[in-house]
Amino acid sequence: MAASAALAPGAPIRAADPPLDRRRMVAFVCMVFGMFMAILDIQIVSASLNEIQAGLSASGDEIPWVQTSYLIAEVISIPLSGTLSRVLSTRWMFAISAGGFTLMSLMCATSSSIGEMIVWRALQGFIGGGMIPTVFAAAFTIFPPSKRTIVSPMIGLVATLAPTIGPTVGGYLTDLMSWHWLFLINVVPGIFVTVSTWILVDFDEPNYGLIKSFDWAGLAFMAGFLGCLEYVLEEGPNHDWLQDEAVFACAVVCGTSALLFFWRVFTAKQPIVDLRAFSDRNFASGCVASFVLGIGLYGLTYIYPVYLARVRGYSALMIGETMFVSGLCMFATAPIAGRLSGKVDPRIMMGIGFVGFACGTWIVTGLTKDWDFYELLVPQILRGCSLMLCMIPINNIALGTLPPARMKNASGLFNLTRNLGGAVGLALINTILNDRWDLHLARLHERFTWANTAALERLDAMQRGFDAYGSAASDMALKAMTNTVRIQGLVMAFEDVFLSLTVLFLAMACAVPMIRRPKAGAGGGGGH
Repeated sequence: MAASAALAPGAPIRAADPPLDRRRMVAFVCMVFGMFMAILDIQIVSASLNEIQAGLSASGDEIPWVQTSYLIAEVISIPLSGTLSRVLSTRWMFAISAGGFTLMSLMCATSSSIGEMIVWRALQGFIGGGMIPTVFAAAFTIFPPSKRTIVSPMIGLVATLAPTIGPTVGGYLTDLMSWHWLFLINVVPGIFVTVSTWILVDFDEPNYGLIKSFDWAGLAFMAGFLGCLEYVLEEGPNHDWLQDEAVFACAVVCGTSALLFFWRVFTAKQPIVDLRAFSDRNFASGCVASFVLGIGLYGLTYIYPVYLARVRGYSALMIGETMFVSGLCMFATAPIAGRLSGKVDPRIMMGIGFVGFACGTWIVTGLTKDWDFYELLVPQILRGCSLMLCMIPINNIALGTLPPARMKNASGLFNLTRNLGGAVGLALINTILNDRWDLHLARLHERFTWANTAALERLDAMQRGFDAYGSAASDMALKAMTNTVRIQGLVMAFEDVFLSLTVLFLAMACAVPMIRRPKAGAGGGGGH
């Protein structure tokens, strides 16, 4: 690590490592807070969709678009941010993103129909998404390598903590006030971030000359490719994939746009996204690790609440309180991981982190329908600690050795891989859950027949419990037995999901030694 080299006994003090500039540090903290709001809003509505649906009189098919529209728009915005920040400068780019995000949050809170909400959420995700990679690029551009042990834990904690506590924050706000406050809570902090970054940020200068060669065709192809890909991954598992007309049409548009996008990237004079960053082995390796981390981050943030809601019957507030353990563990682990990142080979930290992920998911392969907070405590502790042990070295490996000229573009690609990992992870989890549930139900139905003595005895016992209801007791007992079988099949499907995730995380841990260790002092970390 560069930090360990800089602080080694007897090492000369380098001119490239000046003390932290207070103005830049305050500006950076304000930017990090803006990124926190943008990432938090991915998940903040997830626990409160029923309340939003009731408030806007939306149908069951329409309400998922409150989340899907934000994700699709953000996925398009993140890689585009590299080009826009070079054109506009970090100052203009971030101020516009923060101001637009704040305005769209206010518009979401005042929505009177589901159509309005979807439009404002899409604009909120598109405008606010630019804040995320801009913060990563700024961290590795304005701070020298010796200060990364301070900066990396900060952005790593925010990038992982925000989606983890999103359902908790959303549940509390909706329960204590109303769903409108999911968006109104952004307004005052958003104004503060917009004004403070406008006043304080002076990292670089705009380059308006790039507008002349802006690749509008590339932007259209990228939007079609990434937007339709996100839609297919979000909606596919719930609509039997290509059997649904809309999913099939989006898959065709996605494939066509992907071909045109990659052709454009390699032939345009000034491509919308510069993929040459992937020629850096460390960057490519970091992006693969970030993709898998996205599955662990967003996938597990999704699967635990689904279990608690569908099997245990928890409310949004109870789910949030149960999930809060991971957030506490991240807070506790961030400073430790930051200190270790300057002293330990980042590959060792990544390996330990992914093994910790695998241990946590392996424990949950013994899931039953009675598991609650205490049984899920250790897996959540392992998840929270492992996230931070993975995130910080992945950031340093991927972005720590790139020259400043490539940093803005590379940061967008790097953050995109984490979001795409989350989207792919959710699609895989939903597909495995649905398919394995069907399989386990079919097997259980084969066993629960009228020839099964144990099943008949259980049914008779249930019927005696409903004797007070007279002639309806038999039907009630049969319905209760059916529900028990369905719940058991669902729990078995959850076990299969966690087993699949265990295999994935172990595979990533085994691949870590193939990553090249960053050279001490490499990269473009100097102040600018």
